[in-house]
Amino acid sequence: MKLSSFNDGSKDGQLIVVSKDLTKFVYASDIALTMQAAMDNWDSIFDELNNLSKDLNGGKIEAKKFEAHNVLSPLPRAYQWADGSAYVNHVALVRKARGAEMPDSFWSDPLMYQGGSDDFIPPQAPICLPDESWGIDMEGEIAVITGNVKMGTSPKEALNSIRLLMLVNDVSLRNLIPNELSKGFGFFQSKPSTAFSPVAVTPDELDDFWKDGKVHNVLEVDLNNEPLGRVNSGVDMTFNFPELISHACKSRNLGAGTIIGSGTVSNRDSDGGPGKSIKDGGLGYSCIAEIRMVETILKGKPLTPFMKFGDTTRIDMKGKDGSSIFGEIKQIVEKIKLNF
Repeated sequence: MKLSSFNDGSKDGQLIVVSKDLTKFVYASDIALTMQAAMDNWDSIFDELNNLSKDLNGGKIEAKKFEAHNVLSPLPRAYQWADGSAYVNHVALVRKARGAEMPDSFWSDPLMYQGGSDDFIPPQAPICLPDESWGIDMEGEIAVITGNVKMGTSPKEALNSIRLLMLVNDVSLRNLIPNELSKGFGFFQSKPSTAFSPVAVTPDELDDFWKDGKVHNVLEVDLNNEPLGRVNSGVDMTFNFPELISHACKSRNLGAGTIIGSGTVSNRDSDGGPGKSIKDGGLGYSCIAEIRMVETILKGKPLTPFMKFGDTTRIDMKGKDGSSIFGEIKQIVEKIKLNF
């Protein structure tokens, strides 16, 4: 089942069911008005939504044309958005880039930050920022949406709380991060609004790509219409999604509709190195910060600039038939003028 939030002008949009091939949709508002309402009542409405999905895919009901630019992020706003760093290769590279050592505990205890969840960017809306000098970077990730999760839930139990999965562009402002983190709290100004894929999908839509609480498939990340990364999200994922959820609920309950991110998808080389660019025969990178760090290691300084106004990014994942599973995140960086 594939779900999305149609942009009807409201803050939360209107829940729709989207066909498997992402070509058509039907409104589901008579079952649940919004995605959050669906999360709150998942157990009682799942069968209705699933039957609607079957009828849509079977051509049994009249449908409208689905276009990704007409939808919001699946949850346009959420009670909680917590992003992990499950790919320790990424953590090691970006910390090295800012001169910070990586403690050994990163291999056994996940790192997580709490992002802003009140104003997500639609999947094909621009990234609007006032200043290029902040170091604008995209980060290709995967996220899950959970049901209610009780404090102290184990990873084994947490697996059953995963309702939906989606792709992520976790926008980062790299040049704001060092000063902000040096103060001892965490990301805030350096993490603007996040964008998610046009649709969120139930785990069964991933077939055997979904295994052991991970998505074992290639995440496509482009920069200015050129491949930046073709990294496998199931490889080098130190902590799977159930482990990330269990970490997040160690000291608190998680409400239905909580979003838990994987962190930037990242692969090491087969020889254990930090990875190679696609043009050099590697799998590439899911963010600019990683390629800049590798350039520093190999060439003495970073050569690839962060995103400029007018630059574009695309994040996608294909199924076995070559068609998009979640729909594309497609964004352009635009300058916004602040009124002060």
